Amino acid sequence: MKLGVFTVLFQDKSFEEALDIAAELGIEAVEVGTGGYPGDAHCKPSVLLEDKKALEGFKNAVKKRNLVISGLSCHGNPLHPESRVADAHHEAFRKTVLLAEKLGVEKVITFSGCPGGSDADRTPNWITCPWPGFTEILKWQWEEKIIPYWKKQADFAREHGVKICLEMHPGFSVYNPESLLRLREAAGDNIGANFDPSHLFWQGIDPLAATYKLKDAIYYVHIKDTRINQLNSTINGVLDTKPYSEEAKRSWLFRTVGYGHSYDFWKDFLSTLRLVGYDYVLSIEHEDSLMSSREGLEKAVSFLKEVMLKEKPGGIWWA
Repeated sequence: MKLGVFTVLFQDKSFEEALDIAAELGIEAVEVGTGGYPGDAHCKPSVLLEDKKALEGFKNAVKKRNLVISGLSCHGNPLHPESRVADAHHEAFRKTVLLAEKLGVEKVITFSGCPGGSDADRTPNWITCPWPGFTEILKWQWEEKIIPYWKKQADFAREHGVKICLEMHPGFSVYNPESLLRLREAAGDNIGANFDPSHLFWQGIDPLAATYKLKDAIYYVHIKDTRINQLNSTINGVLDTKPYSEEAKRSWLFRTVGYGHSYDFWKDFLSTLRLVGYDYVLSIEHEDSLMSSREGLEKAVSFLKEVMLKEKPGGIWWA
């Protein structure tokens, strides 16, 4: 496995500055935002698809630092009931696929999106229970919006040699292994998971069990931790709508890897990924509001270098 980073944590720096930091810390791969919620501060598909010189400059900036591009990220909501949002995120996705093909990058990371509850809605409607009346809404969402859209996009991505890595994220239609596999069955195996355990922890999902369930449907991995605040969660549960900035009041927080779960968990997680055949990049995603971007990244790199699988004499891999 290679150690990577999602460069969106350095949006305040130039692309080359972000690459310098990655190389300095011994990171081997970079995931780059191309639109949607991550933005395109470091990579503008509209420019790179039309300007050959700019495209070569982008590739050379990565190559001369002995890095590789592990994936392009355009997390968005192409199913948003507001057409201006859906269209922008859809266009970002399609241009990202085309750019990935030009760059020789096989993985595009995004969200499944979430439609409204009807064609008259103006906001997404994430269904979390069957009653009262939500079962019919959920059926309509999947049959009329989610499956038809992703069938077309899976075909499009396949034509361009790209795999779609959907991040299982609450608030969107694909948020757990069951919903990921449901869409994969309907739209084809060009759709797989971007496995981010941080979103599973607070839902009460065991990432190790989820890894075994998904197996070869795991196409990409984000490395981010979550800390459950037992004092708050035992009173209010884990469905928490308070802003992430209200750290002390929340039931859970995203944390730098190692600040939510111990070495034992992460060793088991990386070993389990190995057992199911995943041998690609571990892309660090920093969303820890208690640490600066640089501090969080440095701590994550140091921690992961202790737990990553290493090649031993004789070519055997161990945790």
